[in-house]
Amino acid sequence: MKDVINFKTLAAVFAVGLLGGVAGFAVSKNFTEDKEPATQQTEKQESQFTSIPTVYSSATPTEFTSAAEKCIDGVVHVKTKYVQENQGYGYDNPFFQYFFGMPESTPQPAQASGSGVIISKEGYIVTNNHVIENSTSIEVVLNDRRSFEARLIGTDPATDIALLKIEADSLTVIPIGNSDNLKIGEWVLAIGNPFNLTSTVTAGIVSAKARNINILDHKAGAVESFIQTDAAVNPGNSGGALINTDGQLVGINTAIASQTGSFTGYAFAVPVSIVKKVVSDLMEYGTVQRALLGIRITELNAEIAKEKGLDKVNGVFIESVSEGSAADDAGLEKGDIILSVNGNNTNTVAQLQEQINRFRPGDKTNLTFSRNGKVNTTNIIFKNIDNNTTMHKQKMMEILGASFEEMQSSDLKRLGIKAGVQVTDLRSGKLLSAGVRKGFIITEINNSPVKTIDDIEKIIKNVKGGVYIGGIYPSGQAAYYAFGM
Repeated sequence: MKDVINFKTLAAVFAVGLLGGVAGFAVSKNFTEDKEPATQQTEKQESQFTSIPTVYSSATPTEFTSAAEKCIDGVVHVKTKYVQENQGYGYDNPFFQYFFGMPESTPQPAQASGSGVIISKEGYIVTNNHVIENSTSIEVVLNDRRSFEARLIGTDPATDIALLKIEADSLTVIPIGNSDNLKIGEWVLAIGNPFNLTSTVTAGIVSAKARNINILDHKAGAVESFIQTDAAVNPGNSGGALINTDGQLVGINTAIASQTGSFTGYAFAVPVSIVKKVVSDLMEYGTVQRALLGIRITELNAEIAKEKGLDKVNGVFIESVSEGSAADDAGLEKGDIILSVNGNNTNTVAQLQEQINRFRPGDKTNLTFSRNGKVNTTNIIFKNIDNNTTMHKQKMMEILGASFEEMQSSDLKRLGIKAGVQVTDLRSGKLLSAGVRKGFIITEINNSPVKTIDDIEKIIKNVKGGVYIGGIYPSGQAAYYAFGM
């Protein structure tokens, strides 16, 4: 874990901390002991209870050892390295650069860690996107202490899920369960590596389902429908397993709600119903295929229900419908109330998001809605963001994980180069993993000159094998990078 952690505020007195290895996230290594004395139990006379029969009853088993033993080897420790730009020590001072030839900033190596879950014998591992985001290398350590370099298959920031792959034998796979069948009050176990304490198991119950806590609202197309549990989860548990008492994966532990950044009773996991769809898409397409209805919605409240003459406050209210969208084609209108999708109730926005996220563009299902007090059912054929049913392949710029800008002639002249394209933003992808830093100016790829952004895609998309990139930083420092496709 890193030395300091910044946790996102949910409200004035309610903070949510994303767990694990995010750039800029870390945790204090000091553990605070409980200073409160243990409550002393008053001894009572045995005769007081001799006439009262003892009855043990439970809806679910409370014996956790078999589930823990079955799954503990299927949870891994994910260790990442990333570059933290150091803006101090005068390196960003132009006089410093002129006299000493220093780069504009000196990158400082940093490390972070989290957890992951083995989901196949082929070495596929699910973790959180924020665990590996902006990493330059990813190491996976198994419970038997074997260590492997992991390959990033793909990420989905909208659900905070990432997929890794390692080449290893004799892997323990955690079987996939059904998060739809979870019941409030059911026992669950969290397995992960909090505070770098490997293979830690904690127990709790399912406190709520389809919980939206607005930690991903800054991500495009964010989908939040968390399983809330009171199993103890702390920084480092991110990406770890939430399992049921049968030893089946029902969620990926992702966040905590806390005033301090450490566990205080609220933890949240991405349900496996969402994870399965995301992982399947990343394996097949390299990017998630998002099904869209094409509507603007809000949760139904008592005021709207009264206005519509409804007896119950159930469903999601449609504020508007986009022309030519899947919802428009199916005959949905402004003011309709969506009650269910594919037979599954959608009483909240989170529940509706979770249901729709299971489909791809072109998939067909039924949708039940209320209009003027009358319940209707219609068929929906989902569309994508471009309002058609075409599957999207991962774009080259998504694979590279960067944004680019073509250079001005004055900057080219100052640097003494004829052409180049500058890296203006970096995220998880080939360039960051290769060590490229923000500000790098690409002048050539595989000995072909780069003059425009289109040149990058044209050159790389025809490469089968290694990619060799050459260029220069604004300080005048030349650099060369290589990676495989």
